[in-house]
Order: sequence, then structure tokens, then C-alpha cells
Amino acid sequence: MIGQGSETGLSQSEAAWEKRKLSGGDEMEEAREEEEEEVQEETLDDWFIESLTTYKDLHVYQLERPTHVLEWTSGKTVCVAGSVASKSEMLELRLPLRLLADENKGLCAERDFKVIHGGFAEGPIRCLRHVPGTRCVVTSDGRSADLEVWELGGDGSDVIRRTASVKRRSSVSEGRCRIAARLCSQPQILHGALSSDIQLTELTSGHILYQLETDAADPLSSLQFVSDSVFLAGCSQGNVYVADTRTSSAPQVSPPPASSGKSALWWTDASGGPDPSSCRVIRLSSSGEAVVSDLRNPGGAVSRARLDVQTRRSRPEDVRLSWAPALDDCVAVSGFGGTVQIYNTCAWRAELQEVQPLFEHRGHVVSNRRPDVVTHHVWHPERPRTLLSAASDGSVHVWDWVDRSASD
Repeated sequence: MIGQGSETGLSQSEAAWEKRKLSGGDEMEEAREEEEEEVQEETLDDWFIESLTTYKDLHVYQLERPTHVLEWTSGKTVCVAGSVASKSEMLELRLPLRLLADENKGLCAERDFKVIHGGFAEGPIRCLRHVPGTRCVVTSDGRSADLEVWELGGDGSDVIRRTASVKRRSSVSEGRCRIAARLCSQPQILHGALSSDIQLTELTSGHILYQLETDAADPLSSLQFVSDSVFLAGCSQGNVYVADTRTSSAPQVSPPPASSGKSALWWTDASGGPDPSSCRVIRLSSSGEAVVSDLRNPGGAVSRARLDVQTRRSRPEDVRLSWAPALDDCVAVSGFGGTVQIYNTCAWRAELQEVQPLFEHRGHVVSNRRPDVVTHHVWHPERPRTLLSAASDGSVHVWDWVDRSASD
């Protein structure tokens, strides 16, 4: 019997042992997966219990595809766009009525997001901006030169439909286009992918009302109005342009802040306000260093800090940096992993220091086994501590966080 077994390569006992080793390996893998699931469930349970005291409100919505855009269309509605390579689905969602209720929340039955308008676009949507005072949004796919104009419903329809296109100054796409809009009698948008192709365009006529005159062609990381006519353009290399659309004067240009480490990329945001002189600018480097300056002197540093972010996990297109519009001194940071962090800048000093977040939303990362990344976040325009965030698993969260340091 042994001889017969050796002719086939393995004896019966050896074959049985090999089979046992293989099955044992499968059992070990299954045990490891079960252990990971148990740890995840425990982490989720712990976070859920913790959330009862750290959130005033928390609601979750699941998209079929992840979105890289979140844009308020009113204080109660937000536009998202779940994208794949060849197609995008745009949705206008109404926030849960329970979140919007100021009193007697327990009596409010509706706790879910509600789709009120929807539509499809060819290709991805990488940038989306609502035009104030209208029911229109403008989108860019990050590839073609033209922008697309869409109407949210209209004439009793629930369809988001394309109504026009906007020609860009550049005939080809060189980087992601940034779009800014302001409230005015004739709808206008400021847009560009590079500092050299920034222009102000009237939507109804397509007329170019302003062009930024500069020889530099720096890729933009942000573009925003800080007043009715003054805008700020933040560049990926750290330069900041401040210009007035009422004049053809050369823009004010500020170089990147001095950094203690190597930094290839910068992200920029400016706080809003009726008076540009009161605006503050924050720049965040890819090494995690944040610098706050005055808009009147963007090149100077009022304060700085090294944030507690996972810089190795960041993708440039996912990183978001934003001042709170209704909460003094607070900024939100995302895209360096699966969390959204809130920092209070009032305690930052002129000397570089390491700081911890005032609050960290971990809902996206604890509810999924995969290492998801937050792809976008936005503050609510009026509610001080309410934010929306989206992640690479298609989840969208709206949350109202509690500042426990204020009660200490």
C-alpha cells in the first residue's frame, strides 16, 4: 500500500496531512476575518454610544456612487453628484425634517434625506457650484474646456436638465476648473483652472466681463469671492492672487508661506464677511502645516500650526479646507483619511506648534471595513455646527456636533 501511494507522489497519510494544512489555513483566515468583524462591531458600538453625547444630530444617506461635490442650493437643500468614468447622477436632496426642527424633534417623523430633483450627465462631475438667486448650477467634468449650466427642476418638473454651456478662456483643459458665484442682478460666474485663464462670465449672454491679467499659469486649488467684487485665487504651489473685477489693475500676488518642511501642494480658503479687510486667509500644506494670515497682507503669518492629519493617505483632489461661515475661528479639514476634523484657530500662535482637533467626525471610517476617504465636506451656511460630508463608499452624513470644551 505504501509503495502504491509513493508512485502517485504522496502517501495517503501525507495527502491527508496536506489537506488538513490547507483546511487549517482556511480556518485561520476565517477566524481572522471573524475577529476583524468583531473588532469593527465593537468599535462601531463604542462610537455609537459616544455619539449620543457628541452629536446633537446625525443623519446618514447612501448614494449608489461616491460624490466629490456637495453644494448648498438653499438652507434646506443640497446638490450631490455620484460619478463614474462615463456617467454622473445629479441629485438635489432635502435635509431630514427632524434636523431642521428647532423644537420637539421627537415629534418629527421624517428622519431621512428626500430626493426632490434628479438628472444625468455624461462623464464625471468634479466641480459643481450653485448660482445664488437662481435655480441653476454650473458644473465641470475636469476634462473638457467648457462648463455646463443646469436648471434644478422648473415648470413643475422634478428633472435636472442641461440648459447651456460656458466657454472657457482656454481651449483645452489643464487641471480641474474652479468655479465661484455671487448674488447679482445678472447671474455671473468666475471660473478658471489656471491663474492665467480666470475669467468672469455672464451666464445669460456668455459675455466675458473680466479677465485676470497675469503671465503665470499656476494650477488653482481654490477660487472664491470675498466681497461683491474682490476675489481670491489660491494656487496649488501656495501663491495667492487677490484681485478686483471692477478694475483691470494687476492682482496682488503673495508667495507661499515659509514652511518648516518640504511641501509640494497647498490648499487655501478665506473667511467671508461684508468687509474684505476683516477676512482671514488660511493655507494648508501637504505636510500638514497650516498658516493663517490677513487678507490685507496674505504673505504674512498671523498664526500657524501643525495639524494632526495623516498626510501620507491624502489625494490632492480629495483634500478640503474651509472656514466656518457662522462659527468664529473654526476651520474644517478633510481628505487626509476617513475623518473630518474641526480646529479652533484662536489659540494658535505665531510660532509653529502641534495642535489637536477640537472635534473629529469618525462616522465614515467606523461604519466600513474598507479604509474609506472623505471626498468632500461643507459647512451649513447658517447653522454654526452643522456640516455635510461624503466618503468614497458613497455615504453622505449630515451632523451637528457638540463642542464639549465649551461646557467644561
